[in-house]
Amino acid sequence: MALISRLLILYTSCLTLVSTITLNSFPNKPRVFVLSDISNEPDDSESLVRYLTYSNQFQTEGLVATTSTWLKNETDPDAMLDIIGAYEKVVDNLNHHAPADSQYPSAEHMRSLVRAGSPVYGMTALAPNATFSAGAELLLDRIQATTNSSSPLWVLAWGGTNVLAQALVKLHKDNSPNKAAALRKNLRIYTISDQDDTGAWLRQQWPDLFWINSIHGWNQYGMSTWVGISGDEFYDVDKGGPNSTLVSKAWLKENIQVGTLGAAYPDVAYTMEGDTPTFLYLIQNGLGVSEHPEYGSWGGRYQLVTSNQHGLGFRHYSDVQDQVVGLNGNTFKSNKATIWRWRDAYQHDFAARMRWTLTDDVKKVNHHPLVKVNGSSGLVPVNVYGVAGTEVVVDAGESVDPDVPLTAPLM
Repeated sequence: MALISRLLILYTSCLTLVSTITLNSFPNKPRVFVLSDISNEPDDSESLVRYLTYSNQFQTEGLVATTSTWLKNETDPDAMLDIIGAYEKVVDNLNHHAPADSQYPSAEHMRSLVRAGSPVYGMTALAPNATFSAGAELLLDRIQATTNSSSPLWVLAWGGTNVLAQALVKLHKDNSPNKAAALRKNLRIYTISDQDDTGAWLRQQWPDLFWINSIHGWNQYGMSTWVGISGDEFYDVDKGGPNSTLVSKAWLKENIQVGTLGAAYPDVAYTMEGDTPTFLYLIQNGLGVSEHPEYGSWGGRYQLVTSNQHGLGFRHYSDVQDQVVGLNGNTFKSNKATIWRWRDAYQHDFAARMRWTLTDDVKKVNHHPLVKVNGSSGLVPVNVYGVAGTEVVVDAGESVDPDVPLTAPLM
C-alpha cells in the first residue's frame, strides 16, 4: 500500500550580498479576523506587533478589542491604534523586503479594521437589552461576505469570544437555518483556551463549528498547548526541552525591541505572546495545512476530540502530544512540544522581520530561501509518494538563496 509523507519545509536565515533579490510571494492569503483582550496584560500587544510583521501574508478583515475574564468591563481599541501608529513608521521599509504582489497593508487600511467589542463579560453581551457591538457588526458582515467559493474566515480569539457569540446569534436570527448553516460552515476558529463563558456555549449550540482550542480546568493554562510558545519557565513545564534563551527578556531586548515598531513591543510580564500560536498556525512555510490541525504547524498540533463515525458532525480540535528530543538531549512527550519544537524557527524568523523594519536596504538583512523540492516550488507542503520498504528521493538541489550570488551553493 502506498504511503504518503509530508515534506516539512522551514524557512532559514541567509546572508544578504546583492541588492536585487527574488522573494517568496503569497498568492493565497488566509482571511483573518482577530479578537483581542488587549491591555489586560502585555502579551496581546506583543502578539499584535508580531502579527503586523507577517500581515502581508494575510487578508486581515477585522481587529476587535474585546473583554475576557481578565478584562471584564472595558475594551481598549486605542491600544491597537497605537501599535498600528508605530507600524505606519516602518511599513515602507517592510515593503522593500516583500515582493510587489505581496506588499504590506497600509496603516490606514489596518486602522479602518479596528473596532470595539461589547464592554461586558461573556454571556452578558447576549442579554436582551445588550447593545450589538461595532466589533460584532463588522464580524457579521465578514461572515456574510463568505461564500462557498471564497476561502474560510479565520476568527482568532486572543481573549473572550462574546463578539463571535453576538455575530452568530444575529446570523441565525436573520437567516434561514440552511443559509445560516452554510455560512457557519465557512468559519474557522482558533481560541487561546476559553477566556469567557461564551466559548463552551457556542460549541454546545453549534457543535459543527470548526474550532481549535485547548480544554482544561478554568485558569489552568499550564495544561494548554499554546503555553509551548514561551511558557516553559513560568509554568515549569518541559524545562530543558525548548531553548528558553530565545524567549528571555535579554534576547527579546536585543532582537525584537529594536527600532520604532520594537519600541511598541512591551516587556514580558508573565509569558511572551501567549496568543501568537493562533496565527503561527496559518504561516505559509510549507509545514502546516490549515484544514488539517492534526498535521501540526508552528501553531501546534490538534485532533478532533470525538470521532465523527456516527455522523454527529463535531469539529472541535484539541490537544495531542508530540515526542521531541529537547535541547538537553532528553526526549519530551507533551502537547507543548507541538509548538516549542519549532521555537528556533519562529523566533529567528520574527527577529529577521524586525531587522527589516530598520532599513530599506536588502543588502543589510536576511531573507527566506526559495525552496524547490522534486521540481515543486512555492510555499505549500509537498506530498512525497512511496511504497514501504523502497527508497524515496527528496531533491532540493534547485533551491536558491536569494541573498547570495546564484553561483553559490545553498547551505
